[in-house]
Amino acid sequence: MALRLPKAKPSMSGGACIILPIAAPGPRDWSGPPPRSPRRILPPRAICGSAIDPAMADDVRNSLVLITRKWQPAIGGMETWSMRMAEALGSFAAVEVIALPGRRNGMPPHAASLLAFPFTVLARLLSLRQAPKAALLGDMAIWPLALPARLRGIRRIAIAAHGTDVSYHRRGGIRGKLYGAYLRLGSRMLGSATVIANSRATAEVLNETGWHDAHVVPLATDITAPPPDGRHNGRLLFAGRLIERKGCGWFIREVLPLLPESIGLDIAGTGWSTAERALLNHPRVRFLGPLHGDALVRAYREALAVVVPNIPVENGEFEGFGLIAPEAAAAGGMVLAADCDGLRDAVIDGVTGHLLPSADAACWMNAIMAADGTPPGIRAKRLAGFQGEASRFFDWQRAARQTLTAIA
Repeated sequence: MALRLPKAKPSMSGGACIILPIAAPGPRDWSGPPPRSPRRILPPRAICGSAIDPAMADDVRNSLVLITRKWQPAIGGMETWSMRMAEALGSFAAVEVIALPGRRNGMPPHAASLLAFPFTVLARLLSLRQAPKAALLGDMAIWPLALPARLRGIRRIAIAAHGTDVSYHRRGGIRGKLYGAYLRLGSRMLGSATVIANSRATAEVLNETGWHDAHVVPLATDITAPPPDGRHNGRLLFAGRLIERKGCGWFIREVLPLLPESIGLDIAGTGWSTAERALLNHPRVRFLGPLHGDALVRAYREALAVVVPNIPVENGEFEGFGLIAPEAAAAGGMVLAADCDGLRDAVIDGVTGHLLPSADAACWMNAIMAADGTPPGIRAKRLAGFQGEASRFFDWQRAARQTLTAIA
């Protein structure tokens, strides 16, 4: 069982949180299974950057520092990546985390905390007895934090790329243009940095601002569930934010009317646009609100199919990865996802789920009817295969190994 990182609390210095290493690194072989040497957890005070037992500090060899502005209690995909990646990296190397915790209500940090974070990062790096071998920055928006890392003597710089952090320039307007110029400046100043994209789609968008030759490391999930039994509740499930590119509105308008009246749609999500919200009044739609933990796993498993119907949008937004797809597959759900953007790396077609043409209502209708007509025994066997492959490939240990290989 991988180590669960403790809750981070803001420290007194710039709101940054330092998590000092969960493990001493084994031999530098990142292709095989993680070393099995026992790990020791630092006391809670040390986790937040205060005094550390000197004997324990001497036992730790810093090999990698992860710097991120996305951390709990804030909630989101990038926060999940930061927490789980830090945990998984600790299985292979000694990892120090310099993180900016979110607010207690689940929202990102205040602007003042963000502005203070670079100074905290610099102070923390300079306070280390020995420079880490590499620095991994949590997203493209914080690329300038590579500069204090280099000042500290860290030669290997890597930056993770997710979605909005690489595509905001596509929105246009003054903010979009300024952000595009900001990323292009970073590509010129950090030409030797390694960029780690969560999908091929993200890597392609990176090219637009001068970041080339990105390494693609698909995301992962830690969801586990019993084998599926082949039964379902006769309803479809959409999970995620209700915004145009996620395709829920398109699905309700174009696909739901083609299906039998007995098949309805459950929505587990938040953060809707006005146009998408209006569709919640459809008589065959049931809004569940946000679901988490066991409730979300049950919803994935019990649905006739989990639909991820993303569509192209004019403002250039795209799906960086689509974590719902591997989560649902690992839970034992039937995943039907649009063949577009990062979903092409979030679903292994025919292995962990099915990719369908984006915005092709007839094709979606046919796939759903085929799923509805599958006998329970055959469905159970098929879903068990999808679940096993999803759990095997979309695994944080695999993601950590690939990340370290890219940095090396």
